[in-house]
Amino acid sequence: HVHLVESGGGLVQAGGSLRLSCAASGRTFSSFASGWFRQAPGKERGIVAAISWSGGTTYYADSVKDRFTISRNNANNTIYLQMNTLKPEDTAVYYCAASRLRVVTTLNADFSSWGQGTQVTVSS
Repeated sequence: HVHLVESGGGLVQAGGSLRLSCAASGRTFSSFASGWFRQAPGKERGIVAAISWSGGTTYYADSVKDRFTISRNNANNTIYLQMNTLKPEDTAVYYCAASRLRVVTTLNADFSSWGQGTQVTVSS
C-alpha cells in the first residue's frame, strides 16, 4: 500500500498557475505509474494526466493538453502537476494516485492507492 499526500492547491485567478505536489511513502512508488485525477461538484472523478514509472511516457486529457505538465522525481518519491493558463472549468478537487501497473493507464480501476485530494479553485 502507498500513502499519498497532495499539496499546492488553492485559489487562483483565471490565467494563473499552480503547481501540485504529491509525496508518496510505502511500497516502491517509483516502480509504478502514477496519475492525477480531478472531481468537480456533481461530476465523476476523471483522469487529468498520467506518467509511467520512468517518466518517459505521459498522457493528458484533451481538456488540459498544452496547459498542464505531469512530472516525477523518483529520488524523493514525488509527482508534480504544473498547471498553467488555468480556467474556471479547472475548478475541482485534485487527487494523485498510484497505479498497480508500470505503464501509463487511464482507467480508475488500475490505480490502487489514492490521496485525500487538494482543492483547486479558479475564479473568473
